[in-house]
Amino acid sequence: MKKHRFNVLIERDEDGYLVASVPALKSCYTQARTWEELLPRIKEVIELCLKEEEPMVLQFEGVQQIEIEA
Repeated sequence: MKKHRFNVLIERDEDGYLVASVPALKSCYTQARTWEELLPRIKEVIELCLKEEEPMVLQFEGVQQIEIEA
């Protein structure tokens, strides 16, 4: 069995939910109210996504928050 390592982006939405996404896998995301609920869910979603697609090869470079008035 091949071992994978993914970067997971976790943000909090306007309703207070934690939203996790995996940039290397298209449409690989989930949400939960707490970290304890979120971590098992994202692992499960990653496993499901890997059954459908090959992950893109991405190297983490950093996170930048940009503010724009519009």
